[in-house]
Amino acid sequence: MRKAFALAAAGTLTAAALTGCGGKQDAATVDAGGDVTCEVAKDTRVGIATGNATGVYFALGNAYAEQIAATGGKVKATAAETGASVQNIQQLVGGEFDVAFSLADSAADAVNGTNSFTAKQPIQALARIHTNYTQVIVRKAAGIKDVAGMKGKRVSTGSPKSGTEVIAKRVLTAAGLDPDKDVQAQRLDLVKTVDGMKDGSIDALFWSGGLPTPGITDLLTTSADEVEFLDITGLLPELQKINPVYETGSIPAATYKTPADVATVVVPNFLLVRENLDANVACVLTKTLFDRKPQLEQANAAAKQITLDQARKTDPVVLHRGAVTALDGLNAPK
Repeated sequence: MRKAFALAAAGTLTAAALTGCGGKQDAATVDAGGDVTCEVAKDTRVGIATGNATGVYFALGNAYAEQIAATGGKVKATAAETGASVQNIQQLVGGEFDVAFSLADSAADAVNGTNSFTAKQPIQALARIHTNYTQVIVRKAAGIKDVAGMKGKRVSTGSPKSGTEVIAKRVLTAAGLDPDKDVQAQRLDLVKTVDGMKDGSIDALFWSGGLPTPGITDLLTTSADEVEFLDITGLLPELQKINPVYETGSIPAATYKTPADVATVVVPNFLLVRENLDANVACVLTKTLFDRKPQLEQANAAAKQITLDQARKTDPVVLHRGAVTALDGLNAPK
């Protein structure tokens, strides 16, 4: 997996050189206006910001990049591991990437200029994609029965500037804890978090991801008798005061072979782009997402949740005009 990341990262550096990433946007990726034809005449390479190496963003992002290339058109893509949502948006706006996976709550903060963002960010959406499930797991030996019981414990709140960190802090706050003082916060990626849960150096973890998340599968496969999920749905009313996007959901028992379904809090995911991305590039990217959906499902089952019925539900993030054209065409009678 680390080797895969190294290759992806190297590829993204190549992509950056070709598209002028790192703050300088290539003219080929900047919208010049006019009609959207969904045809791109010039070779164009885009970088895709994903998430932790053992998460769903990473799996789907790499598969998505492969399928963009497989269409045989002028648009090519490379995916890279990142800290996820908040960092993805910051680097997207900074020109380091052209497409970014993000949780809907972080995206809403970005367009509203709140919480992690001090100003409104110039982003739009290609589509709503799969749903993220807030997966809160504790070591049985730590004696944690609810989120309030995490006080004084060693808790992984996810990578810095990730969507996991955002929701972890909100869940802790909703439970009456100060996330900066009441827990021993470990700001770790999922690989290090799972390792810590296995060796006992971490008492609990938060993870916001699709189903199944490979890293969580690893933990539940190797340490099933030593860990358990917490039901956090009782904190939903407090979370909805922060952002109404939060809903209840359920992790099916079959996902991680748990004794029963696990009730939890869920939030949608969006694929984001800069608002000035070339509309024809945006159209190609959106169309590929749905045309190659069967191949994405082979990479991770979370892609089964990507549907045309849900694609436009990105409020408060506006759909990019290129995405609108693509979705109109996909929904048109055959």
